[in-house]
Amino acid sequence: MKKLLKIAVILAIIGVLSAMYVWFFVYNKPHRNYQTAEVDFTLPAQMCYNQYANRADEAIQYTGKVLQIDGIPSSIEKTDSTVIIVFAYNTGMFGDEGIRCSVLPDYQDKVQEIKLMKQVVMKGYCAGYNGTDVILEYCSIITQ
Repeated sequence: MKKLLKIAVILAIIGVLSAMYVWFFVYNKPHRNYQTAEVDFTLPAQMCYNQYANRADEAIQYTGKVLQIDGIPSSIEKTDSTVIIVFAYNTGMFGDEGIRCSVLPDYQDKVQEIKLMKQVVMKGYCAGYNGTDVILEYCSIITQ
């Protein structure tokens, strides 16, 4: 009986240590700071959109990476808590198609200073292409 109790205690300790490991290194992993993240690719916004729209197999290299794009924004969309800067390069069935950049909350005040149809440089995490738009999340404004 004592041997069975020792095995149960050892298994319980291993289980608790495993649970702590998973919580600390997997579940409680720190979030990436996209404001200070290194840029993986720098390219013009028009080229980025054209690659996703025409050669998606080549453009897949940008998905999941931090991109720095420069281009001329065509509109700014505001919802309750989100500001999206739109670089439109095509008109599709459901409206403008291009690149949509969701701006970080720290930069939402700077968006008001952006002049449409003037060159802007932005940095953000590329979430991919949804068939009509290239989606950039966690965007920050580098220059305007």
